[in-house]
Amino acid sequence: MLALGAISPAIASSTEGKRNVEHWIGTWAASVQPALPANPQSFHNQSLRLIVHTSAGGSRVRIRISNTYGDHPLLIGTAHAARRSAEADIDPASDRALMFQGQPSATIAAGSMAVSDPVELEVPALSDLAISLFLPETTVAATSHILAKQTSYVSLDTGDSTADAKFTVGKKIRSWPFLTGVDIAASPRGAAIVAFGSSLTDGDGSATDTNGRWPDVLAARLQNDAGRKELGVLNEGIIGNRLLADSPARLLTDGPQTASRFGAALGEAGLKRFKRDVLDQTGVKYVFMGLGINDLAYPGSLTAEKVSAKSLIAGYRRLIASAHQKGVRIIGLTNPPFESSFLDSTIHFYSPEKEAVRQEVNAWIRGSGKFDDVVDFDRVLRDPSHPTQLLPAYDSGDHIHPNNAGYIAAATAIPLVLFEGH
Repeated sequence: MLALGAISPAIASSTEGKRNVEHWIGTWAASVQPALPANPQSFHNQSLRLIVHTSAGGSRVRIRISNTYGDHPLLIGTAHAARRSAEADIDPASDRALMFQGQPSATIAAGSMAVSDPVELEVPALSDLAISLFLPETTVAATSHILAKQTSYVSLDTGDSTADAKFTVGKKIRSWPFLTGVDIAASPRGAAIVAFGSSLTDGDGSATDTNGRWPDVLAARLQNDAGRKELGVLNEGIIGNRLLADSPARLLTDGPQTASRFGAALGEAGLKRFKRDVLDQTGVKYVFMGLGINDLAYPGSLTAEKVSAKSLIAGYRRLIASAHQKGVRIIGLTNPPFESSFLDSTIHFYSPEKEAVRQEVNAWIRGSGKFDDVVDFDRVLRDPSHPTQLLPAYDSGDHIHPNNAGYIAAATAIPLVLFEGH
């Protein structure tokens, strides 16, 4: 059994020399989150079959597994990658056992990530892959992506089911435990686009199992453009995430000694996670900045602090500078309207004061010239007759998250000329 600590994607393989001359890009990714405190998932000598939808295609693949929020080592007994045929089943001819530095199992230290050795596997663009992980020990999913909007599967039987063409399902889940990325080898023209944001990027409001998030729609548009097929789109959205502050430790609705219902699960502040979730992503060349809506919405509704346009703009300036320092083009997204929005019957987000801050922030995004480019999601998604609200045809029902039609409209508004040269 191999013990792995914090592993650089460039060296986490016994084929280090070959990997160093290959050009890798991400084809799928999900931001890691701590578990929800009230309902952490656990697995007992079981296999996971995690379904992911690719953006760009390739013939050589590797995966990334994260134990970022674990407080003890994570044991991966075996891992496989294959093309999905239907539901939890795979095409057996495509099944590939994955190795970690030449070994079939790996122990990933707390706070670390592992990258598998690459395997030869034809991965079509816009296709479903099944990544199967065997967890031989009782394992709590301390690191996961909570809002997958994709059905994945846990084995009914104990033991290793990672190579089974017909996967016997014990439970369906709609999260991605531990899996944080899938990379493909590309030509030197290949690059990755990171969608960095909150639930509006994560796809809240879209229908499950439809790949209806706006980054998915953008990926499909790129595959229909002959010159941009080697652009991967990586979704680094987290529900409830904010630019300036971590997941709230306490909520206004909690008693003075009661932990937040979310714990740390809404993620670290965008200012903190930008390096890991954007700049460290495989092959990144472009990033969409889609954070800010929760910084605007939380004060007075979930949290006590106040947020000014000045503080949000200062946060954007910091991330613009970080992106440019790494040679990454950063594209600003305006914050869509959220009048009448709610979390539940007792928590509503909108106020005229928050709307004034949103307008000031959006005006800066549009007019400052600090972003390399801007896409005006506010203009696309708002109701022209009531511009502080979402257009009803695009509203998923909570007046803040678009439905599939809204996400299609948002992605369609992105000019592909922004990725000139690909």
